[in-house]
Formats: sequence, structure tokens, C-alpha cells
Amino acid sequence: MTTVDNSNLFVGNFSWNLWEEDMRELFTPYGEIEEVKLIIDRMTGRSKGFGFVKFVNEEDAARAMEELNDKEVDGREIKITVAKPREERN
Repeated sequence: MTTVDNSNLFVGNFSWNLWEEDMRELFTPYGEIEEVKLIIDRMTGRSKGFGFVKFVNEEDAARAMEELNDKEVDGREIKITVAKPREERN
């Protein structure tokens, strides 16, 4: 059984105009960030509109999620949840 890491956030509905640097800038005021990963389409090189932000501690991640979920960023309301562990594929 895999445990959930509450310091790792899934960020969805992110504008295709924004990049990892923009994600980092948006989340940095809430605490120390371990990693930012924006998912990029391999064919187009364009953002898929979602990614992950991993904080050093869970308290900062919870505060960021509480304050930024449903906030409008570049014309879109971003959706933030705790990231679920990646499932194995056959």
C-alpha cells in the first residue's frame, strides 16, 4: 500500500501560457519548495495545463492549497489537491 505525501500538490487547470518558473513564483510565498514539475506535451512542447508542486513540509503545502485553490491565475481558476501516488501501469 502506498502512502499519500501531503506535501506534494497537484495543480490543475493551469494556463497553457505559464511555465514552471511561473508555478514556482506563485507558490514560493507559501514556503520552501522542494520541486516544481509542469507536465509538457511531448509532441507540441506545450504545457498540458497541469503539474505538481512539492513543498518541504506539509503545513506550507496545506496553506498554499487553502489560499490558492480556485484562485484565478492568468484567466483560469486553478484547482489544487494533494497529489495521489502514481499507479502502476501494465
